[in-house]
Amino acid sequence: MKVIQELAAYFERRGMLTRTHIDRLLRKGFLAIEAPSTMVGLCDEVGQTYYFRIRGDDVGTVWGTDVYTADSSLSAAVLHAGVVPAGETQVVRVTVVEPLQQYVGSVQNGVSSHNFGAYGTAYRIDAL
Repeated sequence: MKVIQELAAYFERRGMLTRTHIDRLLRKGFLAIEAPSTMVGLCDEVGQTYYFRIRGDDVGTVWGTDVYTADSSLSAAVLHAGVVPAGETQVVRVTVVEPLQQYVGSVQNGVSSHNFGAYGTAYRIDAL
């Protein structure tokens, strides 16, 4: 599955993977996997992209806004980011990004995220 995700991300970054292609891969079960609770251990390489099936939930701690620390609850972060509504399950793209020196918390979509100083790994969430 990881190889397929890497190939999909490669072609998507180059504009060679359309929404139709992504939908076909998703329908056949080739692209998305169930989301982990956090991204700890998955944020080693900046630019790495994952496709996860995840349910939006307000349970769990989140640090940051738009860019989240790797130990943030992924299900709460997708809700905070407005990518997946509470109680719904969708496929999202999670991209490992350069860590920030300061993560700023906020209240969005019914989820409060917190401020945090420097943290070694981070990610961004996008809707498909």
